[in-house]
Amino acid sequence: MAQLLLDQEKVYDPVLRSVHLWNALAILLLLIGGRLGEWLGYTPEAASLRYFHVLAGYGLVLGLVARITWGLVGPASARLSALWQPRAWWQMLRTRDLFPAPVGWGHQAPAAALYLLLYLLLLGMAVTGLALAAIDQGSGPLYLWLGHDVTLKHLFREPHIGLSHAVLFLVVAHLALLILYEIRHGVPSAQAMLSGFQYRKADREVE
Repeated sequence: MAQLLLDQEKVYDPVLRSVHLWNALAILLLLIGGRLGEWLGYTPEAASLRYFHVLAGYGLVLGLVARITWGLVGPASARLSALWQPRAWWQMLRTRDLFPAPVGWGHQAPAAALYLLLYLLLLGMAVTGLALAAIDQGSGPLYLWLGHDVTLKHLFREPHIGLSHAVLFLVVAHLALLILYEIRHGVPSAQAMLSGFQYRKADREVE
């Protein structure tokens, strides 16, 4: 029986992997903290949780700035331009194949599209969150413009909540797609942001 061989390549650098982990933890803390805060209502515990939620939000803003910066000056596999793959997306739509076979190294077309959408949603969530921090707690870089102006709160609260729901959906979709991708193509994918290695089916087999 022929044995399938895998090629491996060190693709993702330590800076990119560290920023990815930082942002993942910040998003997790924000999603959990936001929902716990809604559940606790207007209690002292909720007030403390909202303060922690704002700190986690600052952490996410820092992580997004780091990711954008590294996406401009980092290695090829970390560049934001590597995520822009319109031809591959069009091919996916034309063939109705949402799990195309891996091509080359780096982010594949489905993941690239998902990441770009996620970054846009996170930026929107960060801006609305900073606005709410200025209005509710009188803190943050937007304080001079929005500090304690409760008349503007409704402009930011509902979009912020809606964006958080969309981010939660994309996080779940991201994890599910990683699993489905591994099942479809038989190569480990989820570990790439931990080890830095990507795997592809080799063109050779061992008898």
